[in-house]
Amino acid sequence: MHKDHDINVHEVTRVEGHGNIVINVRKGRVEELRLEIIESPRFFEAMLRGRRYDEAQHIMSRICGICAVSHTSASVKAVESATGMRISKRARLLRELAFCGETLQSHILHLYFLVLPDFFSVGSIVPLIKSHPEIARMGLGLKKLANEICRIVGGRHVHPISIFPGGVVHVPKPRELKDLKKALTGSFERLEKTIELFEGFEVPDFEGSREFISLRAAKGYPFYEGDPFSSMDASIGQESYTKRIKEYTVPHSTAKHARTSHGTFMVGALARFNNNHRRLHPRARKAAKRLLLKPGCSNPFMNNQAQLVECIHLTEEAISLVDRLLEVGLAAERPARPRRFGRGIGLVEAPRGTLYHEYRINRDGLIEEVNCIIPTAQNLRSIERDLGEFVVTILDRPRDEITRSVESLVRAYDPCISCSTHIMDVKFV
Repeated sequence: MHKDHDINVHEVTRVEGHGNIVINVRKGRVEELRLEIIESPRFFEAMLRGRRYDEAQHIMSRICGICAVSHTSASVKAVESATGMRISKRARLLRELAFCGETLQSHILHLYFLVLPDFFSVGSIVPLIKSHPEIARMGLGLKKLANEICRIVGGRHVHPISIFPGGVVHVPKPRELKDLKKALTGSFERLEKTIELFEGFEVPDFEGSREFISLRAAKGYPFYEGDPFSSMDASIGQESYTKRIKEYTVPHSTAKHARTSHGTFMVGALARFNNNHRRLHPRARKAAKRLLLKPGCSNPFMNNQAQLVECIHLTEEAISLVDRLLEVGLAAERPARPRRFGRGIGLVEAPRGTLYHEYRINRDGLIEEVNCIIPTAQNLRSIERDLGEFVVTILDRPRDEITRSVESLVRAYDPCISCSTHIMDVKFV
C-alpha cells in the first residue's frame, strides 16, 4: 500500500462550476485537504438592494440556469411573505408543476450526463453517444420532456417569466396540459430502463453518521412547501433557520461553508429521502427498494439513487398536478397586490437541497436587505469531510483510480458551484 499521495485535481470535471481538489496524504494520514471553490463571487444580494419587490424574482433566477425555478420561487415566496400577498390555488399548483419540471431536468442532467460516464469509465457522455446510443437517447428524451414542463408553465425553458409576486401571469392551455400528461405517462418506460441501468452499477460502500436537513410538510413529499426539518433535532422552523444554520468563510473558497450545533450536515435528494421517504408515491418506493436505497442511508454516493427515485415520484406528482389543474380550471388571473411591507422568508427544496431567501422591503416597495443560503454552500463542509474519510479507505489503489474516485464522490453531491459563490461579502478599501 502506498501511504503517501499528492492528489491535485485542477477543476473537477462534470460538475456545474469550477472547483479544485487538493489532498496530501503522508504515512496514511491526510495532512492537507481542500475543496477549492475558485469562481469569482457574484454579488446578487448587493445587486438586489434598492430594486423594486417585483423585479426580485427575475434578477435572482439568474443566479443559476439549472435552478432558475427554485430561485424564482424562493424569491417570490419571500416577497409574498414580506407583503402579505396570498396566491390562488391555481397559481400554487402551477408553481408546483414548474418545480417538477426543474427538478426532473436537473436530476436527469446529473444522472445521464455527469454521473453515467463514471460507471462506464469514460471521461464524458460523448463516447457513450457512439458506444451506447440508446442510453444517450433515453437521457435526452427525458430531459427534453422535463424542459417542456418548464416552458409550458414558466413561459420558457430557462428563467421563468410567468411566476410573479402574488400569483402567475401566464396560464397554459388545456390542450398543452393534456398533451403533457400523455407524454409524462409514456415516460415511465424510459424511467424503468433507467432504474434497470443503475441497478447494475456497483456503489462504493462508504457509510458515516451525519445530520440530514430538508423541508418537511404535513402531507406530501415537499419541494415548494414545508418547514425545515433535521434528522437529529426534528422541526427547526423557518424563523430559526439562520440561527440553526451558521455560515462562515474559509480561506480556500469563494463560497461560504455552513455548520449546525451537530457540526457537518447534508442537504439534497438523500436528505429529502431520509426525512420524507414515507411520503413517496408507491412506484417511487418500489424503485428505492430495487436500487437498494433504504431509509437512514448515509452513503453520499447513494445521492444519485435518491435523485432517480425522486424522478419517479416527480413524474407521478406532475401527472397528478395536471389533473388537479384541469379540474380547477385554467382561467387567466390577476396577481394579488401588496397588503403591507416588511420582512419575509422564502424556503423551497431546490434540486440540490434547501434554499433560503430572506428580504426586507421598505414602505416604498424597495428591497433594503437580502440574505440567501444556498444548498451547495451548505454541503461543502460535508463534501470536504467525506473526501478526507473516503480517501484513506482507497490508498491501496493506483493513483489514477484514487483521483477518479474522489472526483466521483464530489460529483455524487451534484454541486452547483456557481450558485454557491454569489454571497461572498467584501470590503472595499
